[in-house]
Amino acid sequence: MDIIALMDACHSRGASDLHLSAGRRPVLRISGHLVEVGDEVLTPAAIAAMAKQVAPQRNWEELERGGTTDFGYAHGDKCRFRVSILTQKGSRGVVMRQIPQKLLSFEQIGLPESVQQLLNLHRGLVLVTGPTGSGKTTTLATMLDWINKHRDVHIITIEDPVEYYHSHKKSQVTQREVGTDVTSFAEAMRRALRQDPDVILLGEMRDLETTSAAITAAETGHLVFGTLHTTGAARTVDRIIDQYPREQQEQIRSQLAQSLVAVISQILVPAASGGRVAAFEIMLNNPAIENHIRKCETFKIPSVIQTSRRQGMVLMDDFLLDLWRGGRIDKEVALERAFDRKALLTRMGGGTAE
Repeated sequence: MDIIALMDACHSRGASDLHLSAGRRPVLRISGHLVEVGDEVLTPAAIAAMAKQVAPQRNWEELERGGTTDFGYAHGDKCRFRVSILTQKGSRGVVMRQIPQKLLSFEQIGLPESVQQLLNLHRGLVLVTGPTGSGKTTTLATMLDWINKHRDVHIITIEDPVEYYHSHKKSQVTQREVGTDVTSFAEAMRRALRQDPDVILLGEMRDLETTSAAITAAETGHLVFGTLHTTGAARTVDRIIDQYPREQQEQIRSQLAQSLVAVISQILVPAASGGRVAAFEIMLNNPAIENHIRKCETFKIPSVIQTSRRQGMVLMDDFLLDLWRGGRIDKEVALERAFDRKALLTRMGGGTAE
């Protein structure tokens, strides 16, 4: 079994992921579905050999120490992969996510026009959220590329690993990889503030120290982009606040109310014509939302979003409804992903979902 041939297959068939697990043939994720390829059932020895073929020595040592490692891997000039090697039941497993080489446009992704307005801001925190595999990295890459083309600013990205490569255009771009160029997200954020940044992309807000640094940077005159594995604007705000000890939560609500400018929450859903399409929830901070964050009334945020569509906001369920009305997705797909399935079904005309 050849790892190079499997990466070729992943690239040529447009798969998002490649899975290697003992006792099963290689698996590709194509349009959200798992598809076995080849004739050979993988053995632990075969997987270990393939894993070692792509893993840098530093990462192999990390794997042997801790049982898992993550890194980026360039497959010639065809594509790049985000690689995770893990240990399960005493043998190695590999998951490789394909990183598209081509940066997409706002139209190709389906991002609402209101998002583009955020990219001219000079300060504030913009969060792009969603589950793993929802396209957050692609959305952020598109947004940064727009800034790179249109603004003369210094962009610093902090990622694990670096996925999309950005060349210098109108902007100066510095890309730092955690584990290779810097020890941690928190350390990179501390150093970034001394490196004359205008725009900072934080690949993950995975701990309290990193989150605090991101909010501080947004407060002190930087445009900061971050990601969280949440779905929905209100849940995202709650997740950030819940990271803090109870005695600090009132202060962080006040800081977040001022520094947060937008939450872009996204999921990928099966398209009616095949492939997948992105669905978004867009929250743009305004006085009403700022007040709800400050007063710990995040449960009121969805109603503000729903009544602020003219300002460029949209609820996830409304976006799903629009996709269904436009024939982009099937009815059951919309209902499966809805926050309030019953209410959405009523708005679709009632009846039962086939």
